[in-house]
Amino acid sequence: MKRRDPMVTDATIFASRAIKLEPDAVRQLCDAAALPPARKVCATADIHVGFGVPIGAVIGLDNAIMPPAVGYDINCGMRLLHTPFSKGDIDTDKIAASIARDIPLGEGRENVQLDKAGIEAVINQGVAAIPVLTQKSGHRAWEAFDPDQFADDLERIEENGHLPADPGAVPSIATQRGRNQLGTLGGGNHFIEIQHVQEILDPALAKTFGLFSNQLVVMIHSGSRRFGYEIADEYMNVAARIPENAERHKMLSYLPVHISAGKKYIAAMGAAANFAFTNRHIMALLVRRCFNRMFGPTPLKLVYDVTHNMAKLEEHGGARLWVHRKGATRAFGPERMSGTVFADTGQPIITPGSMGTASYLLVGTGKSDESLCSVNHGAGRVMSRTAARGKTRRGRVVAEALISDDQFKRSMKGVKLIAGDRRKIKEEAPGAYKNIDEVVRIVVECGWAKAVARMVPLAVLKG
Repeated sequence: MKRRDPMVTDATIFASRAIKLEPDAVRQLCDAAALPPARKVCATADIHVGFGVPIGAVIGLDNAIMPPAVGYDINCGMRLLHTPFSKGDIDTDKIAASIARDIPLGEGRENVQLDKAGIEAVINQGVAAIPVLTQKSGHRAWEAFDPDQFADDLERIEENGHLPADPGAVPSIATQRGRNQLGTLGGGNHFIEIQHVQEILDPALAKTFGLFSNQLVVMIHSGSRRFGYEIADEYMNVAARIPENAERHKMLSYLPVHISAGKKYIAAMGAAANFAFTNRHIMALLVRRCFNRMFGPTPLKLVYDVTHNMAKLEEHGGARLWVHRKGATRAFGPERMSGTVFADTGQPIITPGSMGTASYLLVGTGKSDESLCSVNHGAGRVMSRTAARGKTRRGRVVAEALISDDQFKRSMKGVKLIAGDRRKIKEEAPGAYKNIDEVVRIVVECGWAKAVARMVPLAVLKG
């Protein structure tokens, strides 16, 4: 959408004719383009309606930070592990059941218990706090902790699993809620999948990442749980109360970075990011433990851990902007990954579809300046959760489900499904999401990323 009053910049959507765009999502993007500090506003092909700011939005702000443009699940992200096994070598249904016994699925679940010193260590250090945590408790996750592998893991996590943070900026309710939630998956679209590499799309890059045809891999999708939610909610309310947002909806409120509230949100956002990085790493340790327990010592190497709900200060086109990626993923090319283990390949990008459909591993090319070095974080919804599952009130059907039980079963044929909440599982049906192949095709044809491998699920664990 070209700039028009009251917009201060264009609102660009990178999609194709095959992608169905929701008018409300387009309107939300234009609303973001009307914010005074907005300098660049765009969206990837997985755009769909969110709270205030659409999912799939990439927003560059000048000297301002915007909690709604990060979202409630701060540092929701993806992690990919590869195994030494091929499809058919092991019983994936059994390993999935084992993982489900060790990792609580669904909302409100508990796992690793932290005292005050433990959660402050996570807030301050992120994944690097795990060696400290292993010395403080006998949790079963630590059985899979390997100091030698841990050093390699840190190199393969965005920001090495740590952002600057301050426990003093974290609301007390967030600390209370987070003390027992590390090592839990959560609900909604979060998942753990055992997949097999169906197709190698770039043999050289695949070999670099340790991938081969028919290989079994494990993908984890989760975030900062209630800890991040409470931080987001607190600072959205704080932003709504400052004079700059007096006439603005709460979900379009921002904070100047030079004021106290802006600085505190950045520090609290970093704390939530560190919590999420640590959460995914602990779940990866539990997955490794399950494989070790069933098959003996089994190397499960980390390919990458990438975030898709975050704001970071970056330089683009000579300007330093706070780049907000809400349901979008950073896609740095080799030059921006200089000094890391990905300096020759570009940053890995983990792009899930929906349960029952394919996921992709890609790498950034460094040719995505027009999207602020960003790509889509997944397929993106085409149907609301209520529409997918239907709605009842006091036993009476208020809205019929647009996806029937038979349609859902057919879409999951050949996939072992373990669900924390069977009542809501149709919300995440493949039919509720866009075509992941088309969404990835757009990214590749734009030249923003190279496709490395296409994976399909054999077993899915959902919250």
